[in-house]
Amino acid sequence: MNTKYIDLINQTYYFPQEEFTLNKDNHLLFHGIDLMKLVEQYGSPLKFTYLPQISANIKRAKNWFRNAMEKNNYDGKYYYCYCTKSSHFSYVMHEALKNNIHIETSSAFDINIVENLLETGKLDKKAFILCNGFKRDAYISNIARLINNGHKNTIPIIDNYEELDLLTAEIKGKFKIGIRIAAEEEPKFEFYTSRLGIGYKNIVSFYKRQIQENKNLELKMLHFFINTGINDTAYYWNELVKCIKVYIQLKKECPSLDSLNIGGGFPIKNSLAFEYDYQYMIDEIINQIKIACDEAEVDVPNIFTEFGSFTVGESGGAIYQVLYQKQQNDREAWNMIDSSFITTLPDTWAINKRFIMLAINRWNDLYERVLLGGLTCDSDDYYNSEQNMNAIYLPKYNREKPLYIGFFNTGAYQETIGGYGGLHHCLIPQPKHILIDRDKNGILATEVFSDQQTSEDVMKILGYDKK
Repeated sequence: MNTKYIDLINQTYYFPQEEFTLNKDNHLLFHGIDLMKLVEQYGSPLKFTYLPQISANIKRAKNWFRNAMEKNNYDGKYYYCYCTKSSHFSYVMHEALKNNIHIETSSAFDINIVENLLETGKLDKKAFILCNGFKRDAYISNIARLINNGHKNTIPIIDNYEELDLLTAEIKGKFKIGIRIAAEEEPKFEFYTSRLGIGYKNIVSFYKRQIQENKNLELKMLHFFINTGINDTAYYWNELVKCIKVYIQLKKECPSLDSLNIGGGFPIKNSLAFEYDYQYMIDEIINQIKIACDEAEVDVPNIFTEFGSFTVGESGGAIYQVLYQKQQNDREAWNMIDSSFITTLPDTWAINKRFIMLAINRWNDLYERVLLGGLTCDSDDYYNSEQNMNAIYLPKYNREKPLYIGFFNTGAYQETIGGYGGLHHCLIPQPKHILIDRDKNGILATEVFSDQQTSEDVMKILGYDKK
């Protein structure tokens, strides 16, 4: 009978896969990394970031867009931007910037990071800095400082009518701007139109009223983004077509307009059964833009994208140990992990997000159906189903044979939403975090980015160290 965990995985998914394989001991390898060796060296719970995957995904996307533009004879350039809100950490930024990319910001402190990267030579002085988000005093002042200090490829994206006056009051001389379209949301949303940007029907009149005659303003970009991301749905294509129509109308009024930012939202792998044809989607987007522009007899725009989760998400992972099993009734067995889902993978709690979850060891053992519980006293601190399955199945709990489990592609948002370096629910400590890299010969190297929080760290934050 096929009753072992390895049998379950093999009959449910195509396995092994590019990034997931097993070694001779039936231990899980992630991009060739023996995860049990990481546990033996660093313990658990453990967060890790595999830096080469960041560069790999950037190169994949650039290649897809290059192919699509060649296929469609598209006479425009492509610019890959990383949206920093997905992960602001220096190790992420430094790795991403090895690939000749550009930056998208969303708040005031982002500009301080940009300035640091420029000062240290990590960021090319000619790189585009796209400033999105709702802007008030600190953000406006920081953007103005960046432009006034000579970074002319900083492009604030206008989110509301008042921002233009605030920016012109602080920026000296001529500067570039973009306008964000307020996209219409999917019918399932509680609101009809995004709170971000300016409505489709108001953009051309806004340009004529406040931009056209202002000699210090150069409108360069129209920005389009929808919350549900780039997906092959009638909703996405309908919104994209409306965006292209606005671009064409605006281009006919504004010759300096030459770029279309189609935002971000590429999905990342959240299951071993994940399927998404990236090349097809990009081909079709480029084709739709070219057809519409050719018919209207306007030049096609340069294309900008802002990929955040796609850039960094698939580089991250978390490893936990199953500490104990609680049999709560005839059907529910709770495997208790040595950390908390609420604090270390907050998206599983906040938006019911699913990540790839696999056993690290004991693949040759019998499996059982379980629920996973975190260490906090909160009833919501649990993880109850793996993507495309009705329940979680793991090797059977055995007190004498420790079981380790891994969650993968967790590199975007989890640290910032979880409050990295701060307090966590029930004062569950933040796990140790390690960075994994390869040298030019492919040899692995690991280093500790941050140790697990101590009681002294937490007491200091709470003010108990004060005399």
